[in-house]
Amino acid sequence: MAKAIKLSDEEQVTQHIKKLDPAFGKIIDTIRKIILSADPSVGERIKWNNPSFYYTGEMKPFDPKEYKREIVVFNLFKEKIMLVFPSGAKVKDTPGLLTGDYKDGRRIVVLKDMADVRVKEKALQKIIKEWLKLVD
Repeated sequence: MAKAIKLSDEEQVTQHIKKLDPAFGKIIDTIRKIILSADPSVGERIKWNNPSFYYTGEMKPFDPKEYKREIVVFNLFKEKIMLVFPSGAKVKDTPGLLTGDYKDGRRIVVLKDMADVRVKEKALQKIIKEWLKLVD
C-alpha cells in the first residue's frame, strides 16, 4: 500500500485553488500573489477550509485563540470573495478598504472581480504592511 504524501502548505493552497471554477480560481490566485508579495514574512496555509495567510516570524507567547498570527483568511462562498482580517480593527486603514464593525475585531474586504482586485491591490498590500508593523 502506497504511503500518502503530505503536501506542503503551499501545495495545499495550490490544490485548493485548482478545485475552484477556473475563472474564479484565477482571481483567487491573483489575490494570493498580491498578499504573499506584500512582505517575505507572510506565509500561507489552509485554515478554516480556505487559503489563509499568516505571520511566519517570531512573536511573544500568546493564547492561540487570539489568532495574533493570522493576517487574512479567504471566505469563499458561492463565488463571492471576502477577505477576513481577524484583527483588522487594530490596523490603521488609511485607504478605507476594511469594512464591518465586529465586536471581536474582525474587518472584511469584499472583492467583486479581477478589475476590483486590480483597483484595490495597492491598498490591500498597504493594510498587510500596516498589520505587520503591529506584530509583537
